[in-house]
Amino acid sequence: MQRFTFPGHAGDELSARLDMPEGPHLGTAVFAHCFTCGKDISAARRIASRLAAMGIAVLRFDFTGLGHSKGEFANTTFSSNVEDLVLAAQNLAERDMAPSLLIGHSLGGAAVLKAAGEIDSIRAVATIGAPFDPGHVTHNFGSVLDTIVTDGKAEVDLGGRPFTIGKQFVEDVAAAELAPAIGHLGKALLVLHAPMDTTVGIENATQIFMAAKHPKSFVTLDDADHLINRNEDAEYTAEVIAAWAGKYLDLTHPAPPPGAPEGIVRVSEVNADGYLQDVNAGPNHHVLADEPEAYGGTNKGMSPYGFLSAGLGACTTMTIRMYSRRKKWPLHHVAVEVSHDKVHAQDADNPEGFRIDTFRREIRLEGDLDDEQRARLLEIADRCPVHRTLEHGARVETILVSNNAG
Repeated sequence: MQRFTFPGHAGDELSARLDMPEGPHLGTAVFAHCFTCGKDISAARRIASRLAAMGIAVLRFDFTGLGHSKGEFANTTFSSNVEDLVLAAQNLAERDMAPSLLIGHSLGGAAVLKAAGEIDSIRAVATIGAPFDPGHVTHNFGSVLDTIVTDGKAEVDLGGRPFTIGKQFVEDVAAAELAPAIGHLGKALLVLHAPMDTTVGIENATQIFMAAKHPKSFVTLDDADHLINRNEDAEYTAEVIAAWAGKYLDLTHPAPPPGAPEGIVRVSEVNADGYLQDVNAGPNHHVLADEPEAYGGTNKGMSPYGFLSAGLGACTTMTIRMYSRRKKWPLHHVAVEVSHDKVHAQDADNPEGFRIDTFRREIRLEGDLDDEQRARLLEIADRCPVHRTLEHGARVETILVSNNAG
């Protein structure tokens, strides 16, 4: 993760955070946060973390006058947010990291739709709970709207926090039209919206989707709230964007490094509150690891021993299939059930109380096989490389790479 600042539309320094992949850098995205929010809200963090795990660096920044960014929020407009987005993309291009993906949440979604046409490197755009009419945001101002128009500015309570809204913002957002920009987008578009969103109604997603040309996709966020506050909703949103983006971005993965012929498996925790883990093997393979609820986890993925059992089962079926195919035997289907337990060792050489891991493997072979063929395939199962690794043991080398805080 990198923190830095870059000049915004008025020259004020904007606070930015760049979530970098732990492995190869395959692409770059820019995330635009919701109105009066900030770069560090949970949805932004989770989406950035997930994309970084699949090799996509994500730049998040606070718009002018918000979060840790300098400048006066009261002097900003929708158009200035769009300018800040373009400048963020330019800053990345200067770092030789021109973005190919824009992601926008709420009014930030409207901003990325407008900015996409001004950033040549963009290939795909994703919006989350975005309004079709940016002027929609003024309904949050209530009776204060008239005061803003007559006095030039007024303080508005948004989510329990006071913000000064200027007349120029109201006028600019009212004049903004997204339909032409969406119609001429020329990029792949993903629209995500919750049907129960009470802040920005679902009809906005319909209007955005209808105004766009293909390729375009729409995904419902079910009962998520507008800010995607729940962890499970943020996780789902991140998963959808990550899977969709891989289809439209050129995420060419480099050859595996020497000493790792199958590539590198990278594991990183989703957050520090539980045990949920992102597990990635290159840009195309992603799963979740977790612990059962009884052990303090959320049971959203297999346990570490579950993955170990899965490796043994998969290797067994593959090994049997390879052998039967080479022999041209009539094996129609092979299936394996694996269970894991720790049992007291019966070997006299083991110390008293010593427990050993036991994997029970039940193999089912379907086909017109004779008894001799079935017996031979059972022998072949024991030659599975993972089986041999578990029986003979392996050496694990551990290196402390760094202890960077941030």
